[in-house]
Amino acid sequence: MSYLPDEFEVVFPTAASQAFWDACNDQRLAFQQCTACRTFRHPPGPLCHACQSDDYAWTEVSGDGTLFSWTVVTHPVHPSLAERVPFNVALVEFADAPGVRLISNVVDAAPEELTAGMPLRLHWDKGSNGQLLPRFVKA
Repeated sequence: MSYLPDEFEVVFPTAASQAFWDACNDQRLAFQQCTACRTFRHPPGPLCHACQSDDYAWTEVSGDGTLFSWTVVTHPVHPSLAERVPFNVALVEFADAPGVRLISNVVDAAPEELTAGMPLRLHWDKGSNGQLLPRFVKA
């Protein structure tokens, strides 16, 4: 069983995010990095927020992260979530991509196990449309 119901695991890439999702399908976690000032950014966009350059590269990172913040959803706002609560929505940081925070889930932790700074390891889940989704497990 996937972490969330199928209808919540469909991704609709934009022109800016397509390369991110393509890398995920190759089981690579990659973020935009400005080639002028080396600043990482996510979500993807056309300009560097630090220097306004439009030159960037997609840089692969290890996927090792830490839990920056999270919330635990206890009220199913959709009928298909009734059997999945409680579940977490996590904000993950990466030492090898300073400034990036990725919204995801910690799929192997009970709500009371989550702590700020908790080390996490990348885990790939397959969405209902076959897209690989970056999720995390306790390291």
